[in-house]
Amino acid sequence: MHRLDFPEDFFWGTATASYQVEGAGREGGRGESIWDAFARIPGAVHRGENGEVACDQYHRYKEDIALMAELGFKSYRFSIAWPRIIPAGTGAVNPDGVAYYKNLIRELHAQGLKACATIYHWDLPQVLQNTGGWAERSTAEACAEFAQVCFAELGDEVDQWITINEPLCIAYLGYLRGIHAPGIKDLDQAVKAVHHVNLAHGLIVDAYRKTGLKAPIGITWNPSTPRPATRSEADAKAALTARAFETEVFMLPVLGKGYPEIVLKELNLQFPIKPGDMEIISRPIDFIGVNYYAENPVGADETAPFKYGNKPFWQETTDMGWPVVPGGLRRQLRWIHAISGGLPIYITENGCAQRDEAGPDGRVHDPERIRYIRKHLAVCADLIEEGVNLKGYFVWSFIDNFEWAYGYSKRFGIVHVDYTTQKRTPKDSAYFFRDVIAGYGEW
Repeated sequence: MHRLDFPEDFFWGTATASYQVEGAGREGGRGESIWDAFARIPGAVHRGENGEVACDQYHRYKEDIALMAELGFKSYRFSIAWPRIIPAGTGAVNPDGVAYYKNLIRELHAQGLKACATIYHWDLPQVLQNTGGWAERSTAEACAEFAQVCFAELGDEVDQWITINEPLCIAYLGYLRGIHAPGIKDLDQAVKAVHHVNLAHGLIVDAYRKTGLKAPIGITWNPSTPRPATRSEADAKAALTARAFETEVFMLPVLGKGYPEIVLKELNLQFPIKPGDMEIISRPIDFIGVNYYAENPVGADETAPFKYGNKPFWQETTDMGWPVVPGGLRRQLRWIHAISGGLPIYITENGCAQRDEAGPDGRVHDPERIRYIRKHLAVCADLIEEGVNLKGYFVWSFIDNFEWAYGYSKRFGIVHVDYTTQKRTPKDSAYFFRDVIAGYGEW
């Protein structure tokens, strides 16, 4: 029998994001976000769905937090909706939005959970997109202003801060591939967005250090660290190029190592750097957040824009079509541990989408998700034993929710939601987690 053994102080949490779960899209003084606008574009989101109601957590947060506590979780990672706090993007603060998050945090503490707040998880106020969004430096400055409001209003009660979630998705899915809001396909804007998101992170950390608040602050990346498809030099180079373009452009500047040479000299990309930017971006952080779902094999491809492309794989897949590769997490965390000099690491998202529905017994049986999570937790336990500075794990996600361009067609939650009635039903994976957290994760 194998046990999932973790240190007593290992941090067990679960996670969501504001636009995906809150709903109340037109309540409490909330302004419009780029996702509200993007969802109205015909064909942009599955069946034209949106987050206007989502899981209605805005009204049901007490019920959800009580369930988190019942399952044994110690922290809830949520995000603060910028349009709910500053509806116009800059300027006047909405007191109803501030009150919602204060109430949420206080309820977490009342139920024995810590509050892990992500400042920016993709819901940019649409008014800022109207002036260029992340392709403009002014958006980074506005984001720092938003963060300062969060620190002033909520700072004494938040236990852990994350500046930005997944810069890769913000810059490349939103401005290069156009499959996320705001739906732009332009390399020049994407490259500018890379730098401005990095700059926003640095400005937020800079502002935070001046507050005197003591809770740890870090950033969450979804690093793409693909493996070469073969042992050929061409495929090895392709994997390095992919890692540089998709991950190192975000990670290395924050770690004080600048933009990667492959991107600057071989891909000939130029970032809109102003004097002092790189120093701001590299302000020291307290931890690294890692969102991991899959690893792909890549190979040389002379027809591709950057001369690399994904290759076929043999592994079983999740409902997203992503390969299940626990070994990729091992390779990735070892690499991050090495290049960061051993900074504390938290897995801030890990999980999988599966086709989950309640059975005749009223239960939701999700053995594929349990198998997926168990394999990845086993990797985590092994890495801790070998000395990787892994401090915690947040399962994605607490509850089924609006899965961005996939609408409500993909279910990542360990708690099932009937979107018609909003009934919550813990899946088998929720009870699996309860056992793991309690120290009974055998198999």
